[in-house]
Amino acid sequence: MSERRWTSPTGETIACTEKLKMLRENLDEIREMCQDALDDAVLMGCDEAQFRGAVLEVVAAVRSAYASLEEASKDGSSNTT
Repeated sequence: MSERRWTSPTGETIACTEKLKMLRENLDEIREMCQDALDDAVLMGCDEAQFRGAVLEVVAAVRSAYASLEEASKDGSSNTT
């Protein structure tokens, strides 16, 4: 699997090694937690497809606590990359 290219809301590439490392680690943790939860659900007799749908609903409902920073970045009034 190739390395994902992360960008800011304005399209600038995120190149900071520490930021990229944190993004990778966070995604690894999320993947592991989802795998464990899926395995638990299947072991308890739940339908895998239904559980996957529930996880997708959870992800779709998550909102950034920093949405105002993203908006400021799009307006060009802040550079947080």
